[in-house]
Amino acid sequence: MPKNKTHSGAKKRFKVTGSGKIMHEQRNKRHLLEHKSSKRKRSLSQEKELLGGDRKTAKKLLGI
Repeated sequence: MPKNKTHSGAKKRFKVTGSGKIMHEQRNKRHLLEHKSSKRKRSLSQEKELLGGDRKTAKKLLGI
């Protein structure tokens, strides 16, 4: 039986913590940053836990 390959797009977007949570970067931090407040940009820099049905899909893509 061959090994399963990790989805290369998923491994760039998600990170698995030691406790098994899947973390991802928040949206809205790529462009049009001039009119966003510094407070908003700082809070968008934090990574967020992946929740709901997306977690199941990401785990499958990552081979977890």
